[in-house]
Amino acid sequence: MADPDTANDETAQTTQRSGLVRRVFEEVGLASLYSAPTDTKLLVLQRYVRLFAYGASTLVLVAYLSELGNSERRIGSFMTLTLVGDVCISFVLTSFADRWGRKAILLAGALLMVASGLIFAVSGDFYVLLAAAIFGVISPSGNEIGPFQAIEQSTLAHLTHSEARSDIYAWYALAGNAGTASGMLAGGWAVQRARSAGWGAIPAYRLIFYTYAGIGFVKFILACTLSGKIETEAETQEAVETNPETAPLLSGQVQSHTPPPKPSRWKRLLPQISKESRRTAVQLCALFALDSFASGLASLSWVTFFFKSKFHIGEGKLGTLFSVAAIVSAASVLVASSISKRLGNVKTMVFTHLPSAIALALIPVPNVPALAMTFLLLRACTQSMDVAPRSAFLAEILLPKERTAVMGLINVVKTSSQSVGPLVTGTLAGQKLFWVAFVMAGSLKATYDIGFLLVFAGKRGDRTRRGSSE
Repeated sequence: MADPDTANDETAQTTQRSGLVRRVFEEVGLASLYSAPTDTKLLVLQRYVRLFAYGASTLVLVAYLSELGNSERRIGSFMTLTLVGDVCISFVLTSFADRWGRKAILLAGALLMVASGLIFAVSGDFYVLLAAAIFGVISPSGNEIGPFQAIEQSTLAHLTHSEARSDIYAWYALAGNAGTASGMLAGGWAVQRARSAGWGAIPAYRLIFYTYAGIGFVKFILACTLSGKIETEAETQEAVETNPETAPLLSGQVQSHTPPPKPSRWKRLLPQISKESRRTAVQLCALFALDSFASGLASLSWVTFFFKSKFHIGEGKLGTLFSVAAIVSAASVLVASSISKRLGNVKTMVFTHLPSAIALALIPVPNVPALAMTFLLLRACTQSMDVAPRSAFLAEILLPKERTAVMGLINVVKTSSQSVGPLVTGTLAGQKLFWVAFVMAGSLKATYDIGFLLVFAGKRGDRTRRGSSE
C-alpha cells in the first residue's frame, strides 16, 4: 500500500513543476501567443515566411547582379533606387490599406512576391529587375521593408488586448529574425550544393528566386485564410463597443455623430491623421529618422566589410560570427517582453537600446579581433530588445483608426533616412575614416534613446485604461 505522505509529496512536486512551467510560459510570452486569435498566429507565421524569402534572396542578390555583368556602381544605384521606390509604394499602400482592405493589400503583396521572384529567375535586364525589386519588395538588406509590416502591426494591435501586446510583438519580431537567419542559411547551402553539382553561378542564384516565388505563393495561401476581423471596420466597431482605446492618449474630444467634412481630392492622397495626432506623429518621425539614419551608417553589409577589411577574416568565420550575433539578438527579444511588464514600454526601449548604441560606437576602437567581436556580440545582446516594446507603445499611443496610416508614414520616414546612411559610410571608408561611421552611428542612436525618453516618458497608453475606469 502506498504511503499517503509520499503520494502527497509527489502531487505537490507535480503542481510546483506545472506552476513553474506556466510561469516561464507567461514570462516569455508563449501563454499570450497560445491564447491569441488564429489571425494573430497567421500574421506571425506570415512574417516568418516573408523574412525567410528576404533572407535567402538578399544573400545572393549582389552576386547575382554582378554575374549578370553589372558594375559595382550600377549595383549601388540599384539598391538606392529600390529603397526610393519602396518608399513611394509603401506610402501609397499604407495610406489606402484601411480603405481598400488590409487583407486585399496582403494578398496583393504576396502575388507581387511571386511575380518578382519569377522575373528575377528568368530575366537579366537591369531595368526589368529594378522594377521587379521595387514592386515585389525584394529587400536589399534582408530586413523588413515595404508596407506589409505596418499593416500587420496595426492589425495585431486591435486583435490583441493591450496587456498582451508586448508578448505578441516580441514573437512577431522573433519570427522575423528567425526567418531571415534560416533563409540565409538555407539559401547559402542551396547555392553551394547546386554549384557542387556542376551548376553555373547564374542558374544556382536563379534557383533562389524560383524558391522566392514559391514562398510568395505560400504567403498568398496564408493570407487567404485570414478572417474579416482583421479589417478596420471590425476594429472600429470593437473600439466603439468594448475597447478601452475608444479614448486613447491622442484623443480628448467627445464623440460626435455629425459626419466630418469630406476632404479635398488632394488631401485624400495623404494619410488621414487627425489634428490631435499630428504633433505626436511628427515627434515620432523625427526620432525614428535619427535612429534609422544611424542604422544606415552601420548596416549589416558595412559592418561585415569592416571586419573583413580590418582583421582579414574569411567569409566562413564571418558567417559564423554574424549567425551567432543574429541568434543572440533574436533570443533577447523574448527577454524584452518580460522586462517591459515591469518597467513599461518606453523605459524598456531606452534602457535596453542605449547599451547597444555604446557597444556599436566601440566596435572600431580595438585593434584585436577578439575585442571587436566582443563589442559586436554585446551590441547583439540588446540590439533588438526595443522592437517589441516600441511596437506596443505605438499601438497604445495611436488612435485605432490611424494606426495603419501613421505606422506606414513612420516606416516611409525610416526607410528614407536609412537609405542615406550607406552613402555617407562609403564616403568615409574611401577617406580611410571608416571608424567615424561607427562612432557617429552609436552617438546618434544614444541621442535618439535620450530624446525618446525625454519626449515620451510621461505619455503612457495605460492613461486610457485609467481614464475609462474613472
